[in-house]
Amino acid sequence: MEYDFVPMSQRKPLRWPNGARVALMITTNLEYWDQMKTDPKPYYPGGPSIITDVLPGNVYDNPNWTWREYGHRVGVWRMFDIFKAAGVPTTCTMNAKMALKRPEIIRAAMEQGWELVAHNYVQSDLLTDYQFDIETERAVIQETLRVYQEFVGKKARGWLSSSLRSTPNTPDLVAEEGLDFITDYLNDDQPYLMRTKSGRPLVSIPYTSEVNDFTVFLRQGKDVEGAKSVFIEQLNELLREGEQSGRMMNIGLHPHVIGQPFRIRALREFIAYAKAQPGVWWATREEIADWYLANHASHIG
Repeated sequence: MEYDFVPMSQRKPLRWPNGARVALMITTNLEYWDQMKTDPKPYYPGGPSIITDVLPGNVYDNPNWTWREYGHRVGVWRMFDIFKAAGVPTTCTMNAKMALKRPEIIRAAMEQGWELVAHNYVQSDLLTDYQFDIETERAVIQETLRVYQEFVGKKARGWLSSSLRSTPNTPDLVAEEGLDFITDYLNDDQPYLMRTKSGRPLVSIPYTSEVNDFTVFLRQGKDVEGAKSVFIEQLNELLREGEQSGRMMNIGLHPHVIGQPFRIRALREFIAYAKAQPGVWWATREEIADWYLANHASHIG
C-alpha cells in the first residue's frame, strides 16, 4: 500500500469538468449477510447491530438478520423510488452474494444504469482475516470479481472492502486484476493515485464513515433533521472550498438504516437541496477515476 503524503496546502487546484466545485456521490451499499457460520467464534456482522449482544457464529441471530433483511425487502425500494423520482444516480456497492441471493435488487440497479462497485464476496467476511494469507485474499477477490462479471455482464472497475477492512495487500491485488479504483480509505476530500506492485496506477476515491447513516443515526442518535443537517453542512462547506480547488463528497447509506420510514425524509430532502445548488457534479466513481487518471498530473504530479 503505497501513496505519497501530499497535504492539501501543497497541491495544485483540482478543476472538475464543467467548472463543478463538488463531485457528489450518494452510495447505496447493497450487502448480504450469511445467517450463520460453521465457526462458533463471535460473528462479526459488518456493521452495527440492532441488538448488541453477540452470539456465536453458528447460532442464528434472528433480530439482527431480519433487521438487515428489511433493507432488501423494503428499504432499498424506498430509496430507489426517491432516486428515480429525483432523476439522480446512486452509486451502488454490491457483495457478490447479493447477485447470488438477491438478484432482483442488482437487476433493478442495472435497469436504471446505476454504477455497481464490487464490495467483497459477503459482508460478514473480512479481508483482514487473510492479511497473512495473501493467496486466500487473492482468491476471495477473484471469486468476487468472477461473480460480478458473470452477473453484470462486464468487468468490475472498482473495489470497496466489507467494513473498509482491507489489508496492505488489497490495492496491489485489485490492481493486479485490472481494476482502476479503490474506495476503502477515509483520508481525503480529493482523489489521489496509489502505486502498486504491478505498476498499474490505482485511483483512491475516499469513502466516509462520518457522513454515513450508520454514524449519524445509530452511533450519534440523530433524528431526520439532525442527519439532514449533517449532509447539508458537509455539502455547503465543500462547495465553498471547491471554488478554489474541487472537492468530493460521499454519503454512505444502508437500506436497513436510512430505508426506514421515519428516516427516509433526510435523503429525499437532501437530494432536493443538492439539486438546487450550482456547482454539483452528480458523479460516479468510474467517471471520477477516468477523469483523474487523465488529469492527475495537473493536481498532484
